[in-house]
Amino acid sequence: MDKLAAVDVVNIIAEFSKVIIANRDYLNELDGKLGDADFGTSICAGCCAVEKIIPELGSTKTGFALGKTGTTLVKSMGGASGPLFGTIFMKAGKALGETTEVGVQELANMFAASLSGVKTLGKSDVGDKTLIDALAPASIALEAAAANNSSLQVALANASAAAAQGVEDTKNLVANRGRAHYVGERALGHQDAGATAIQMLFKVFADYVN
Repeated sequence: MDKLAAVDVVNIIAEFSKVIIANRDYLNELDGKLGDADFGTSICAGCCAVEKIIPELGSTKTGFALGKTGTTLVKSMGGASGPLFGTIFMKAGKALGETTEVGVQELANMFAASLSGVKTLGKSDVGDKTLIDALAPASIALEAAAANNSSLQVALANASAAAAQGVEDTKNLVANRGRAHYVGERALGHQDAGATAIQMLFKVFADYVN
């Protein structure tokens, strides 16, 4: 597989939703170490709403499918996480535009736009113990893969591995944003739930192309 067609991207969105729903309790448990223990419930609500629109996404262009997924997450997730996760998909869709097939360069462009959008919205950066700590290294891995003319499989495997390492690295960080900010040094040793969800997204991408 050299490129993802619209149907592939919709399948990935659907699979990501299933993975998140299946891991609701796990994500709540992670969030409970740092916040209100409701992140899993919130993103699960968003993904349940996304599942309902999957049939209509199948007949749309790739960029629109991503954008619609993003707006659905914003409308159906509670708290600050909804706009952040929604922005990831909305910015990716906007960056893709009218392009119908998604290769390594398109993925790099999409997630670079997602990263920029989330940084601006959340006023956060790498090291703040947020989803950015997984999204940023994954985005960088995709940009490197594009520059090296890597295959789609290699690019997404690298991005997934980078996101996983980013999640692991959050264990050594003290949060600077969100409710976890109030936990202080007690956050050490615990991984960020939002970053974990991002790693799940890239793993779904990587598994799909393989």
